[in-house]
Amino acid sequence: MANKSLFASKTARLPRADAVNEAGGRAYKLEPKHALAQVAATGTFGNAFYNTAETQLDEVLKLIDEIDDNQYLAKLALYAREKAFMKDMPAALLVALSVRDTKLMHLVFDRVVDNGRVLRTVFQMIRSGQFKNKAGKGRVGLSSSVQRAFQRWLNTASVGKLLSASIGNDPSLRDILRMARPTPKDNARRAMFGWLTDKSIFEGGSNGGASGSEDGSTMGKTPGKGKKWAPATEADLPVEVQSLIAYRNSECEEAQALIAGGLDNVRWDLLSDAAKGPKVWAALARKMGPQALRMNLNTLLRHDVLATNAMVDYVADRIADESEIRRSKQFPYQYFAAYLNADDNVPQKIKTALHKAAEIACGNVPELPGPVVIGLDTSGSMSCAVTGNRGRGATSKMRCIDVAALFAAAILRRNPDSVVVPFDTSAYDAKIDPNDSILSIAERLAKYGGGGTDCSLPLVAANQKHAKRKFAGIVLVSDNESWVGTGRHGSTGVMTAWAAFVDNQRKLIGKEASPKLVNIDLQPYQTVQACERADIMNIGGFSDSVFNVISAFLADNNQRFVAEVEAIEL
Repeated sequence: MANKSLFASKTARLPRADAVNEAGGRAYKLEPKHALAQVAATGTFGNAFYNTAETQLDEVLKLIDEIDDNQYLAKLALYAREKAFMKDMPAALLVALSVRDTKLMHLVFDRVVDNGRVLRTVFQMIRSGQFKNKAGKGRVGLSSSVQRAFQRWLNTASVGKLLSASIGNDPSLRDILRMARPTPKDNARRAMFGWLTDKSIFEGGSNGGASGSEDGSTMGKTPGKGKKWAPATEADLPVEVQSLIAYRNSECEEAQALIAGGLDNVRWDLLSDAAKGPKVWAALARKMGPQALRMNLNTLLRHDVLATNAMVDYVADRIADESEIRRSKQFPYQYFAAYLNADDNVPQKIKTALHKAAEIACGNVPELPGPVVIGLDTSGSMSCAVTGNRGRGATSKMRCIDVAALFAAAILRRNPDSVVVPFDTSAYDAKIDPNDSILSIAERLAKYGGGGTDCSLPLVAANQKHAKRKFAGIVLVSDNESWVGTGRHGSTGVMTAWAAFVDNQRKLIGKEASPKLVNIDLQPYQTVQACERADIMNIGGFSDSVFNVISAFLADNNQRFVAEVEAIEL
């Protein structure tokens, strides 16, 4: 007689877990392309709850070695930068391309390196020697091909972009200019490069620049090596640079404020180090766009910009400008981050503006095809910073749980018939007041739990407490480190509960029912709780673009995370 336990039910056909996750629980291992995409959309090379910056780098390098498709690496670098809005991971993928396929590296270089911050990161990674070719050889300097890419960027960047790139050190833009050795296209660019490598020439002191330059960046003022930038003179410097020099040399606050107001193409943070007082800072605040204001509320508070009602009104109005939020397609994430990071002394009117802006931004979140169950992981490991612990002063206050709670609140706001189930090793009954603001809902949801992790609990709750309700699917927002509870026949608990959910939905709707399971992973790990297949999608990332991927997948079986990457046009 046949073994009854083996052939008892469809759950016997559930895929067996083939991996163990970082927390020691059953899991499924992602194939290399998907695993790298997951890491590229979440990895920041910071210390996470279950791994360190060093182990993240080792895992990335191993995954890159496993993938022979250089076009995929190029597309993933673009996806990570343009869709996931990451900084370090796109730079890492670009450096990997520089030792594997220089043609592709050139093709995507200017799109990945879209600002000076990324340029410096690429330069630093190249010099680290960590990225090696198939022969095991790496480099610590710029090859002629990579040098050409840097030269192209330096020679085509606008004056404003070059000035922005000069903000920051270790490495500095001066270091890059010395290694890249660009040939200036005209006297204006020649003078610009000379000033960037030795600001003291025209500013009467170092002011953050070099006090002497072995590459001869003294623009003809000294013999011999100084000929490098000749025949350019101070008169050839762009007008923005000349105004910047005048600003830095100003002796009084009023003169500085006047000059600052006219520096339209110079970023405010290039002026901040020399600002002499509140009047200058107020002028800088009026130069900031809405997003810069949102990100620098504590800085403005510290420099007494928010001491007057007029400036408080100005900042609040700019942050909550509905037309700007609609135009820029901002999602609630950024406003929640600003709200969490705002000093207690930031005026209430500005905090209210952040709430209002987040509400407006909810209109940019796509509506889903139907109500969903939203599983919100509130376990202990979700308390770590979403960008990883990067050392004192560099760690974001935005935790994984905060991001997860905001995702849940935003989906709920646009799809009010949905159900939120916070969980750790218990599923909690979340009482949501629909009249609360989205930031208040997210803040309250983030206070649940703190224990272990059982990712199957939201699905179990859907099968038991909400068994008579019709859903388009389930969205889990987690770090996927489930270790409590197991599934049947060697599967994970999530897969077992998902099979029961699908069966129940087909009883309610009919055999044509096709619910979807979406697992949003907020951390750069390589295992998941539900295997990738037609009705299940695993996506990594905490950027606003994740909303669009979820909406597309719930409406279309063919919308996959890796397919989303491969659809990028080179």
